[in-house]
Amino acid sequence: MPRAYVKRTRAAREAATRRRIVDATIALHETFGGPATTITAIAERAKVSRLTVYRHFPDERALLAACTGTYLEEHPPPDLTAWADIPDHRARLRRALAELYPFYRNNQGLLARADQEMPSNPVLRDVLSGYIDAVAAMRDALTADWTVPDQPLLSAAVGHGIAFGTWHSLAIGQGLSDERAAALMEHLVLAAAEAPASVVDRPHRAASRDASSVSVHVSDDH
Repeated sequence: MPRAYVKRTRAAREAATRRRIVDATIALHETFGGPATTITAIAERAKVSRLTVYRHFPDERALLAACTGTYLEEHPPPDLTAWADIPDHRARLRRALAELYPFYRNNQGLLARADQEMPSNPVLRDVLSGYIDAVAAMRDALTADWTVPDQPLLSAAVGHGIAFGTWHSLAIGQGLSDERAAALMEHLVLAAAEAPASVVDRPHRAASRDASSVSVHVSDDH
């Protein structure tokens, strides 16, 4: 048997084994979460030995990176470069939310797990840094060339609107459709765009004044 054929056959077999391990890990993470996904469980689901898992993925970082790369390649987030070509800010935002919210719905299992586990898992947070950066780039693309009185307020509103946690709260927690959730966030962003500069500081200052007057009034009573 020619050596080249043997090498190709072995490589194909190794690739298939690696893919079974990745698929098993993704399924277990989505169902049980990262902390509950053991190497033993991965090996059993992939029908390989624990040693085989370690041979392909020597540490958590290597395994999570392979799983993340495979999953995002097969379930790609919306393409923000297409949004940048839309000159009208409101139309750009509407297009983004209309594409982003269905992506969140279709991938909510793993995204919810990642959202819960990233704060306590620095390896996962590091592996997902590219995705985190992509979400930040989405915010920047949606606020680019949008001149408003309070730019930080607008950026905060857009960042909130495109966050997975916001979609999850509205769609899963409150039962809104993706369309209604997107419409609500569109109105929130537009309100932020039209707000006077530093509008969020005013209630704080007013509350401070009220607290001062209450303090004086109490002192006078005594």
